[in-house]
Amino acid sequence: MTTESWVRRFTTASADAPVLVCLPHAGGSASSFFALARALPPDIEVLAVQYPGRQDRLAEPLVDDLEVLAESVERALLPWSHRPTAVLGHSMGATVGFELAARLERDGRSPLGLIASAARPPSRAGDAKVHLLSDAALLIEVEILSGAAITDPVQAELVRASLPVIRNDYRALETYPGGTGALRCPIAALVGEHDPRVAPDDARAWARHTSGQFVCHSMPGGHFYPATHLQPLVAVVTELVAGWSQFAGARVSR
Repeated sequence: MTTESWVRRFTTASADAPVLVCLPHAGGSASSFFALARALPPDIEVLAVQYPGRQDRLAEPLVDDLEVLAESVERALLPWSHRPTAVLGHSMGATVGFELAARLERDGRSPLGLIASAARPPSRAGDAKVHLLSDAALLIEVEILSGAAITDPVQAELVRASLPVIRNDYRALETYPGGTGALRCPIAALVGEHDPRVAPDDARAWARHTSGQFVCHSMPGGHFYPATHLQPLVAVVTELVAGWSQFAGARVSR
């Protein structure tokens, strides 16, 4: 395993800038954070994670265990271990981010904070079995999350080709043990106002997973609001990382 295979950098930042580790949704890839990376100020460096089995890692076996996935990501981040690190996970990526943050804390590399976007917390994993659906039903679930039916033939074919990856990722998410463990670092929960699968109460329930500061932000749009309402996300992420960095710096200087 190499760092280059796991981490994508779409922009450059100063050598001492905090890094924002971005973890994609089920079926997603590092490129889903390209627009965010380009829109954030240059004093935040985005490290977008590329899971195996997609895009340029298509030939590699998929990982259907979120704990194994988080462990691999943690190892890939070693070159940035001296930098202040915040974690942003969208949908499934939020759960990967929670597991990653817990591992970083255990290894003495406590993150600045976790941004859990469009996701239920581990304590509300539920009993959904999306990974057991037929291809047709799984495609409908993708359309529900996207907020629109897929009518373009080319797009529909691309989605059908990616169903094995989506199914694998749902399997990883739905077999994650979950639980009520808590981080020491802050958590910010973000939820789309029109998300069909994550309710505001689900987002607020992330509060029980930290002994530190907790905030919850309602975002315009649906489950994939980062793709349709980028600027509000940029504003929230910028404010969170700046605030967490300032607090961490003040704590170190005492």
